[in-house]
Order: sequence, then C-alpha cells, then structure tokens
Amino acid sequence: MTTTTFLVKGMSCGNCIRHVESALKKVPGVGSVTVDLTSGEAMVEYDPSIATIDNLKKAVEAAGYEANAA
Repeated sequence: MTTTTFLVKGMSCGNCIRHVESALKKVPGVGSVTVDLTSGEAMVEYDPSIATIDNLKKAVEAAGYEANAA
C-alpha cells in the first residue's frame, strides 16, 4: 500500500468530509481514507497497482471538489 495526501478545496462542513471520503473509498484499490476539514487535506492509502493518483483526483472532482496532490 502507498499513502498520498491531497489538498481538497471547496469543503466547508461535515457533509463535505463524508462526500470526499465516500468518493475516494469507491475507487478500486483504496484501503483507507482520512479527511481533515481544518487542514483541507485528504490522506489516502491505496494499492498503486490498482488505483492511480489520477483516479483518486478524478473521484474527488466528480464529488464536486478540487483536488491537488500535496
């Protein structure tokens, strides 16, 4: 497993956290997700042989937020 962190823009409440977590957890190969509203970061543990940074970023963007690798 590999861990990466994204800066997520557009989150403003607990529901935003749940949307981002849910979107990332749906990506095949993702093991765990931790989203911090205060720092605006999402930490994702994933299997790089299954999921890619691009897949993860697209999942966050599809949920309505902007994601950039930290």
